[in-house]
Amino acid sequence: MTAPHAESAPGLTPPPGCPAHGIGATPLRRIYGAEAERDPQALYEELRRQHGPVAPVLLHGDLPAWIVLGHRENLEAMRSPSRFSNDSRLWRMFREGRVPADSPLRPMVEWQPMCVFSDGAEHERLRSAVRDALDQFDRRGVRRYVIRYTDQLVDAFAAEGRADLIEEFAEKLPMLVMTQLLGMPEEYGPHLVDAALDLMKGTETTVSSNEFVVRTLRTLTERKKAQPGHDLASRLLGHEANLSDDEVLEHLRLVLISANETTVNLIANTLRLVLTDRRFRANLAGGHMTLPDALEQVLWDDPPLSAITGRWATGDTVLGGQQIRAGDMLLLGVAAGNVDPEIRPDLGKPLLGNRAHLAFSSGPHECPGQDIGRAIADTGVDTLLARLPDMRLAVPEGELRWSAAWLSKRLEALPVEFTPPASAAPRAPSAPKDFASTAPGPLPEQVPPPAPRTEPPAGSPAPARRTWWSLFFRSDR
Repeated sequence: MTAPHAESAPGLTPPPGCPAHGIGATPLRRIYGAEAERDPQALYEELRRQHGPVAPVLLHGDLPAWIVLGHRENLEAMRSPSRFSNDSRLWRMFREGRVPADSPLRPMVEWQPMCVFSDGAEHERLRSAVRDALDQFDRRGVRRYVIRYTDQLVDAFAAEGRADLIEEFAEKLPMLVMTQLLGMPEEYGPHLVDAALDLMKGTETTVSSNEFVVRTLRTLTERKKAQPGHDLASRLLGHEANLSDDEVLEHLRLVLISANETTVNLIANTLRLVLTDRRFRANLAGGHMTLPDALEQVLWDDPPLSAITGRWATGDTVLGGQQIRAGDMLLLGVAAGNVDPEIRPDLGKPLLGNRAHLAFSSGPHECPGQDIGRAIADTGVDTLLARLPDMRLAVPEGELRWSAAWLSKRLEALPVEFTPPASAAPRAPSAPKDFASTAPGPLPEQVPPPAPRTEPPAGSPAPARRTWWSLFFRSDR
């Protein structure tokens, strides 16, 4: 079935200074908003048909940018930091004062002293600390954590004979594992899961949830200074790159939150494919495909992030036949690049073990923790399927729903049914969550957990929705 084309934004023609000025009278398309988010892939394909592998678009506030849709063009931008920098201070929109103080773009692209916004020697200094800290982990040790927490999560719902694999499994497993890799006491795990989920969903309590994450990480770094161990926090503190305390905290949060969100989506997308594609599941069960192969197929077809911000042109250049001006912003279209007909003319052909996808970026900024994410996802899914072998989707596939944003698409729920294992114990009543009283150790100025959602008084303005990206890049501490 052919997806419907997104409608052009009415009356939007290239403004002065726009990257698209002079390429024709075709109205520019918004890459944000409800219309664009309804079917991002259809929008990408329409842009590809109109403009080729690099297309002019409008970001929030109708600010001009380019989205890179071609696979080879994405690689060219990712691997050429001398032409396309990660330093957002180069953006002409910033220099021309066209980005309002309250723009939703600022939390995502405003420069921060982290490796994701740096190039050259400074980038290598910061990235080397993160890379070396992650490389120390034995994959077998990571898998042991995954198996332990998968068993705990399954035990919590197994007796019910039904579960929502998003809420009760995919959204919890990565954070539980990551707290162990960071060197936190095990008691921290459930509370950080709750805070991180609240943060990612952009509720009215995300600010306090973010404060909880930041204060917990700050307390952790102080503890690890006094009692270092074999963990990510200790390795960052002791690394020869000499990171400051603030740099350690920011990169701990970078790893914790970004690894959690992408791995949650990878687990969810893999489980959906297993449950909805009989041939796919049969290939797994029959040994014709391994679970790592299955993950790579998902990373091609349904990557955790559909786009990545951003790159900024260091000078006038050409990419994909388009004239790029110095200071222009490029949005890296990961999902679109993965289905580029130039490299995948037949999307139905499996890509067993092929890691040439763009899901983890490429070049100097390629994700350093991708193998840990893979280990969490494939071990977690494998253990879950072994525990509940007759698991099946509890609703028709057409009833599954996603929430989309301009950079990602998340499966909202994945309800399943299964035969309860004979040894399954009934679910224990849930204890009330109280971050302040249950988090171990002294956490200064501790904040309460997310409060129940309440409706604002009639006539009052709706609270601003802050995404997990905004709190990921701005700690507001």
